[in-house]
Amino acid sequence: MSQTHDTDHREELEKSLNPVEVLALALGAIVGWGCFILPALRFLPDAGPLGTVIAFFVGAFFQCIVALSYSFLIKPYPVAGGAFAYAYAGFGTKGAFICGWALVLSYICVIAANAMALILLTRYLVPGVFDIGFMYSIAGWNINAGEVVFVSTVLMLFGWMNYRGMNAASTIQVILAIALTAGILVLASGTFLSESAKLANFEPLFSEDRHPIACVLVILALTPWLYVGFDTIPQTAEEFKFPPSKARDLMLLSIICGAILYTLVTLCVAGYIPYKELLKQNHAWATGWVADQVFGRFGGIVLTIPVLAGILTGMNGFFMATTRLLFSMGRSKFLPNFFAAVHPRYGTPFKSVLFTLALCLVVPWFGRAALGWIVDMSAIGTALAYLFTNLTAYKYLSQNPSVPESGWGKPVCVIGAMTSVICFCLLIFPASPAAISVPSWIMLYAWVALGGLFFMQRKSELLHISHSRLRYLLFGDSSYPVLFDDEEQDDPKNLEQSCGVCAGKRG
Repeated sequence: MSQTHDTDHREELEKSLNPVEVLALALGAIVGWGCFILPALRFLPDAGPLGTVIAFFVGAFFQCIVALSYSFLIKPYPVAGGAFAYAYAGFGTKGAFICGWALVLSYICVIAANAMALILLTRYLVPGVFDIGFMYSIAGWNINAGEVVFVSTVLMLFGWMNYRGMNAASTIQVILAIALTAGILVLASGTFLSESAKLANFEPLFSEDRHPIACVLVILALTPWLYVGFDTIPQTAEEFKFPPSKARDLMLLSIICGAILYTLVTLCVAGYIPYKELLKQNHAWATGWVADQVFGRFGGIVLTIPVLAGILTGMNGFFMATTRLLFSMGRSKFLPNFFAAVHPRYGTPFKSVLFTLALCLVVPWFGRAALGWIVDMSAIGTALAYLFTNLTAYKYLSQNPSVPESGWGKPVCVIGAMTSVICFCLLIFPASPAAISVPSWIMLYAWVALGGLFFMQRKSELLHISHSRLRYLLFGDSSYPVLFDDEEQDDPKNLEQSCGVCAGKRG
């Protein structure tokens, strides 16, 4: 190509995040609405208490292995984009687009699920306040104008915070993460010390409708989605005010803490009274009912603060991650330049923020039935992104044997890749106990078709961009190594000029 890199000014994000803010971002993204809504809706009915807890910690172990693969790559590639940028380094243009498109699906689904959970929470806390102005029903769930306006307002608030800059958004995230953790610990202490709590309430330990192994597998298949928040850390790597090497410990800590908090809430729901009896009562929100019984109505309402914190941290964390991913894809020409624009005053990818907000504002117009569909689609997208990252990390360690982690890191990458494949297969094979539903397949096909059309539209430009230019746009330096066979002869003049631009920025 004759075009030089200096005609493509590479926008960069401001370094503004400290380790506490990054940990709060990941933990809040991990422990979202599912921690409080799914125990009686999916975990206990599908797997029972013991099956669920085993799946939580087995899943956490395997996700820690996946996180190690991320840590191998975050040091050589400390840029926005996370798995998307890694997929390009390992597999080139097509692999990066597939991974990035899957990850956008996953992140948007999590924001959508948290928004729907906010409606469930308001119906429990303030019945009759927002569920007014009936418009229509979807799968038996009423869509009300008051709830649409309320959730849209909350989404616009997060959009505004992310538009203005990371300082406000990250500070709010730290406060909410503290409230989330403290509230769960209080709920667990009160429930386990109550007179009605006893070990017999946990029986049967596994779902009576499935073999114990199947009980574990059905929840294990969801763990890529349950712990997906840890990968918001590499998404924001470009904004670290600390060495990227610290990211590994932050990712592992966020996953472990997430597993503990998920377990505590699920055991609270299962242990207050016999959980089979609780499920038969069909409470709109079983966790809230348990809090009411333990602390009284006022105490139960107070304890909805951590629930609200979990929902809001999930929304905010993935809002931040989605905009960084879109920014990275736009900056590297996988998406239009619109997504790569950085605000001249706030230093944020403000157009990516506005696009994410526009997509999220569609969410309140759908009902509760969409929650299950959203979870399934998000888990598939996440498992695919994890697979790309593990395979790229393996290639990186294989081609760089001098890296200290090379010896033990390659087996870790293999295990992480196998974990991703197993979770993916559990979700897509009809005979699997965790197979996704027909509506989920329809929505997934629609997303894949949309991605295919979009790629075909961008294909003529993407596949003719020199790899030196793509490396400059993705990583800030044309000399960054890639791990796939580059048969294209890059223009030496472009390579020299782009390196000069990068050297000037670092100087």
